[in-house]
Amino acid sequence: MYVHEQPVPGFGTVRIRPLDPVGDVRTVHTWVSERRAEFWGMTGLTEPQVTEIYAHMATLDTHHAFLAELDGTPVALFQLYDPAADRVGECYDVQDGDAGVHVLLAPGERQPGWSAALLGAYAAYVFLTLGRRRVVVDPDPRNEKAVARFLRQGFEAGPLVTLPEVDLSDVHLPAKPARLAFLRREVAFPG
Repeated sequence: MYVHEQPVPGFGTVRIRPLDPVGDVRTVHTWVSERRAEFWGMTGLTEPQVTEIYAHMATLDTHHAFLAELDGTPVALFQLYDPAADRVGECYDVQDGDAGVHVLLAPGERQPGWSAALLGAYAAYVFLTLGRRRVVVDPDPRNEKAVARFLRQGFEAGPLVTLPEVDLSDVHLPAKPARLAFLRREVAFPG
């Protein structure tokens, strides 16, 4: 069930598992519907639409959705994808070993250092378990908190790009600006 488990000192144990599009939809829909999640691009979607998106994603070999739990409580949505099979791949030179990542933290107050600890657990999964060499993220540049969080985590700022529009079943994703940033394995896990 869990693809990664990691004790995080001072916080508890982070476990990452595949998202259940039906069983987890109420939790995920609540998160993506909040105004603070506007950059996630799903604020106006219904529960059935969110279910459809993640059910479709579960059929793909190139895109995967995960739920992160802290001691059994859902704390983040984590998407992992092959950039060559995604619209971001049209915006930069994809390299072998690249992994695209999207992260949406659950609402609520957390103690200082939580975001960095959670991103560290994700990085361990992507780099150490999956053996990827580089992570690319594409936050909206207006989401200054997310951009700053990635840069503090060791990501190198990349170009400002426009992700092209795409249609997924009944859901249209419009073109949107993105600030690419890259994290190399040797930066995340030196030595």
